[in-house]
Amino acid sequence: MLDLAPMLASALILGLLGGGHCLGMCGGLMGALTLAIPPEQRGRRLQLLLAYNLGRILSYAAAGLLLGLAGWAIASTPFASALRVVAGLLLIAMGLYLAGWWSGLTRIEALGRGLWKYIQPFASRLLPVASMPRALLLGALWGWLPCGLVYSTLLWTSSQGSALESALLMLAFGLGTWPVLLATGLAAERITALLRKRSVRMAGGLLVILFGLWTLPGPHQAWLMGHAMH
Repeated sequence: MLDLAPMLASALILGLLGGGHCLGMCGGLMGALTLAIPPEQRGRRLQLLLAYNLGRILSYAAAGLLLGLAGWAIASTPFASALRVVAGLLLIAMGLYLAGWWSGLTRIEALGRGLWKYIQPFASRLLPVASMPRALLLGALWGWLPCGLVYSTLLWTSSQGSALESALLMLAFGLGTWPVLLATGLAAERITALLRKRSVRMAGGLLVILFGLWTLPGPHQAWLMGHAMH
């Protein structure tokens, strides 16, 4: 479990750094969710937003578990290295996107639109949100919204070769995205404005790119680990 701690921290940071992307993808949804809360429920806004985000994060963990099973199945095959290469390249592409240098990764989001068109009608029927279970279920459904950041992280977590580790890493990633979207739902302008700054986005993008380079298998990993030990 101690070996997993640095990976959990990395997943948490990846989710936090991806906050700018989350604002673009889900910020509008959080605003719509807040407006859709009936007037008599406005006093419970924080609880409903927490329930919504909990449902979203749990759906990430479920996706991590499912894809992690596939990663576990190929962990001892030659495809395992190929999966890590793809995961690393996608993380680099996400870093470029977060920094505003390349937006080609958004094309990957089209892969999930086929599934999403069947989920969205069910999610829309849950509005307005009038109860905690309703908010939890809505979040669980919105968690399957096509997102290049989530897809990249899913491939990275599944490349660990363990379904449980993949689920835990996706859970940590989801917790990392929580502060940004929760602040958006509560209209915390200072936090959202900070994450929209170009300098912050570029710094976050560079860190994600470095993480993607570290994920790629090769001799550079042994070099990095050697320096970390020293």
